[in-house]
Amino acid sequence: MKPITIIVTIALALFSFELIAHGVDDNTKNFLANLEGVAIVPFLYIGAKHMVTGYDHLLFLVGVIFFLFKPKDILIYVTFFTIGHSLTLLLGVLNKISINPYLIDAIIGFSIVYKGFDNLGGFERMLGKQPNTKIAVLIFGLIHGFGLATKLQELALPDDGLWQNLLAFNVGVELGQFFALLLILLLISYWRRYASYMKFASLTNLLLMSCGFMLMGYQLTGYYLN
Repeated sequence: MKPITIIVTIALALFSFELIAHGVDDNTKNFLANLEGVAIVPFLYIGAKHMVTGYDHLLFLVGVIFFLFKPKDILIYVTFFTIGHSLTLLLGVLNKISINPYLIDAIIGFSIVYKGFDNLGGFERMLGKQPNTKIAVLIFGLIHGFGLATKLQELALPDDGLWQNLLAFNVGVELGQFFALLLILLLISYWRRYASYMKFASLTNLLLMSCGFMLMGYQLTGYYLN
């Protein structure tokens, strides 16, 4: 597989027609509306599906791991992201903390722009130093979690078995994140064998930023029109 093919493969994987419909589809809403009490398996599945089709979350993770070459570093940063979105997912739903879905998704789009800009060394050139990346990943993880919480609250889940179902959903999210990240890491690891990885590093991160800006524009347009 040629290196440039890997870029195209990742792009297609993240922006397939199914992924563009990111969110909770009508079939899932109808299915959940008829559930009562604890439903571990359905929420595991829905959580995993949501993350695997969550192009915004995955684009951010691509930015996070792009220049991480050691497994230990990848684990640390992904853990920071996981802690952040798990915390606000649970607290957001249980405490009914809701944010306008268009605005929260626009901020998530901004997180992609931020990470691409950070990878390009933009902050070092502008500010003379790079902001603490771990703290940034944790903060954006918190924001991504509120995005998940906002989408779940749209379903008006019953209180009966709520916290068990939320835990199952969160575990499903982590499973989906693991398998999606594994695929991305395999593609990136293969690409790193070629000199083109660093050659196209700036272009790849510019594309990440472009995707983030498009997501921001799309969500802000939705906010002002609704």
